[in-house]
Amino acid sequence: MLLPPDYGTSSVSRDYLDSYPIMANIEAISPVAARVRRKIARRIIPFAFILYIICYLDRANIAFAKLNMVKELGFSEAVFGFGAGIFFIGYVFLEIPGALICERWSARKWIARILVSWGLCAALLGFIRTPFHFYGARFLLGLAEAGFYPGIIVYFTHWFVGRDRARAMSGFIVGLPVSIILGAPISSLFLRLHWFGLSGWRWVFILEGVPAIIFGIITWFYLEDHPRDAAWLDPEEREWISNELEKERHGKLAGGHATVWQGLSQPNTLILAFALCLANVESYAFVFWLPTTIHRVSGFSVSVSTAWAALPYVVGFFAVLASGRMSDRSGERKFHAAVPLMLSATFFSLSTVPGQSFPVVITLLCLTTAAGFCFPPPFWVLPTLTQGESAAAASIGLINCIGNLGGFFGPSAVGLVLARTHSYPLGMSILSMGAMLAGLVLLAVRVPRKRVEVMCST
Repeated sequence: MLLPPDYGTSSVSRDYLDSYPIMANIEAISPVAARVRRKIARRIIPFAFILYIICYLDRANIAFAKLNMVKELGFSEAVFGFGAGIFFIGYVFLEIPGALICERWSARKWIARILVSWGLCAALLGFIRTPFHFYGARFLLGLAEAGFYPGIIVYFTHWFVGRDRARAMSGFIVGLPVSIILGAPISSLFLRLHWFGLSGWRWVFILEGVPAIIFGIITWFYLEDHPRDAAWLDPEEREWISNELEKERHGKLAGGHATVWQGLSQPNTLILAFALCLANVESYAFVFWLPTTIHRVSGFSVSVSTAWAALPYVVGFFAVLASGRMSDRSGERKFHAAVPLMLSATFFSLSTVPGQSFPVVITLLCLTTAAGFCFPPPFWVLPTLTQGESAAAASIGLINCIGNLGGFFGPSAVGLVLARTHSYPLGMSILSMGAMLAGLVLLAVRVPRKRVEVMCST
């Protein structure tokens, strides 16, 4: 499913995008509107989808390298958990500045820079020898990648009107399960390599860092920052999308203008940040220990367990697409984000019950992943519902910044629990509480009805 930059020109890709959720009911609007929304979807979503595949694989491939890496280097579970989580400490430094750079300067140039630098840092992990090397390389990877996710969210607000945004986000976020679906079997093959005397787990990091560098260069030339810069849109198409986005902007301003600092201090911003932090306590530790979980329950070899880790994400692939579509059709965001988190926590808790067979556990893990992937598309629309451009960009940066600290606390906590108690069910049960609390916290978000109607009528 890796698509070239000119994706959308073939009959196969046209057929795919005709069935893609963002095209739903597009014929019901004006011919110009239908044409421009279709062109934008074809041009931007597949490319962003590819970038997220690369991004998430470089972030999460330590899950596939873990079993062989910790054995060769003698790392404890605590060392692995801290190294996995310290990525997010580096990540927080440039989240807010990165989002504002994308809003006020150039998302295209900033995202291109991010890709090249994170590709180099990802490959650096292939040369670590000590825990200090591991911590340093993961910290630098987080620092290099910081700003990518909020930058894409900000970038989408420059191209997609409100009613399309959750579906556009689902087309981007679906790159996450696809990265695992592709990454698990590919990493399994790389684990068998022993080129130049280097172990296979080292080649997982080195080879999977190369695509980020290549696509960083492509991004510089392929993306445009705003519709007014798009030579691939006709003049009337550029005018239509610019007018619609401007109308949406004025609709938000009608309810009052918020500065960057006011946006950062709004209750909704802080609630969303706290909820995301709690959700990530579960989600990242789930990713990092998934192959280990399968290995423990099934007794399969390391390479087979790694390949099996792709199955829950196949289910997640369809769940994220359905989530964006249902949320955009209803115009409702809060409950579409909160309920899946609580379901994910429930399924994950059930999967930790000792003595269950492998088919039962893998089914529960699939349900956990499906529910978890229903959460992000509607969630990331919430910050854009109530604030202007710069305030929303800063808020998105802060939400992702604080939210990703959960990616540090979750793996670190699991590593410590496993190192001290050796109780795998206890460690995973603690994590599931994070997602349950996140869903409950989200219920406190307030979305003014007037602004929801502006977004849904766009």
